[in-house]
Amino acid sequence: MNQALLVVEDDADLRNALEDTLSLHGYDVASATDGSEAIARLGKEQFSLVLSDVQMAPVGGLELLQHIQQKHADIPVILMTAYGSIEQAVQAMQCGAMNYLAKPFEASELVSMVEQYLRTAPADELIAEDPRSRELVKLAEKLAQNDLTVLISGESGTGKEVYARYLHKKSARCTAPFVAVNCAAIPENMLEAVLFGYERGAFTGAQTAHAGKFEQAQGGTLLLDEISEMDPSLQAKLLRVLQEKQVERLGGRNVIDLDVRVLATTNRDLKSAVNNGDFREDLFYRLNVLPLVVPALRDRPGDILPLARSVLARSSNGQVCEFSSAAEAQLLNYHWPGNVRELENLIQRAQVLADGSMLDTQHLQFEADARVVYVDIEEETHAEIANLEERLRAHERELIFDALRQGDGNRESTAALLGISPRTLRHKLARIREEGLAIPGN
Repeated sequence: MNQALLVVEDDADLRNALEDTLSLHGYDVASATDGSEAIARLGKEQFSLVLSDVQMAPVGGLELLQHIQQKHADIPVILMTAYGSIEQAVQAMQCGAMNYLAKPFEASELVSMVEQYLRTAPADELIAEDPRSRELVKLAEKLAQNDLTVLISGESGTGKEVYARYLHKKSARCTAPFVAVNCAAIPENMLEAVLFGYERGAFTGAQTAHAGKFEQAQGGTLLLDEISEMDPSLQAKLLRVLQEKQVERLGGRNVIDLDVRVLATTNRDLKSAVNNGDFREDLFYRLNVLPLVVPALRDRPGDILPLARSVLARSSNGQVCEFSSAAEAQLLNYHWPGNVRELENLIQRAQVLADGSMLDTQHLQFEADARVVYVDIEEETHAEIANLEERLRAHERELIFDALRQGDGNRESTAALLGISPRTLRHKLARIREEGLAIPGN
């Protein structure tokens, strides 16, 4: 992928786990133990992204972020902290952080966020060779010609955001901003501030006024990615904004008129979510004016090889590379549960394994076989890679247990300390119980 990441973390075990996780997904990873070491490395080496803890000494993540904004403004920064408060999150966003991860987080959350800011594919590239995809493109071109809200649904990794960008590109708003917000990636306690903006003094840490994503998208298009993950209380506020086409910043009194087209994506069946009480019915009908359903990759087989060749061409680093006929047959016969995202990861792994210009079946290591491949490449790291997931789970359990003790076993206090929702905490505790472990305070 030829994209180097700098991981800055003072916890050696977590730092090693983060390095292993990102390396296994094809990234070139370097590390630093604190902000001062990171600053030194940034002065000598080139990086495409910095992933940094906040609480470090002598130089912490916020100080490092400020340095990057001054000296390396083109490098995106993702911050991590075990003390996930809205004050730190807002301060980080004010200083220019691209996003925020509240510990503990899943390895999949980390990889998904990194992919979001280091995606190798052009943002608006749309490959549609299968007949179903061609029909979908025709429909998208029709939908692009008006300002009605479009709900784009489909499994994770099918390319919903690609279609959203295509709708914007083909619309009369194409020269105005396209602003995307991942509702699942931003902590619940700060998503409202991100969407609607805030005035100085609206809450602790709001030292200056800040325009929200709705204002930033004026005249253009706002994408609410994974809208189904939005908290119900915020859904009601979003519905009002959509109905009135006006927004008020947090802590503000002025009403701001909006000229924004809203697109939304979901990987869930929103109608079922409405029936289950997890999603507001009135908001569902406000969003679902023009539905666009992106089929799973297995349901549009005519796209598989064109997509694979496109990924291969983009990430070949100038080398002539092609698939053998046997490899192409294997790609066509696979069921692709992870859709296009899994296809991209597979091709990038295959290029690491290939010796020459031809990718053959032995280079195509699908998700179930990926760990075996890397153990064979570098036997001395066998133990670390084999235990990677357990190390991440153990670190997460330690953070949860510490927070439970600090919060005297109170679930809401514990969730607040961790910077996650009570619902997420319940899910993680249930998983820990399934592993047969005792939970402090129970």
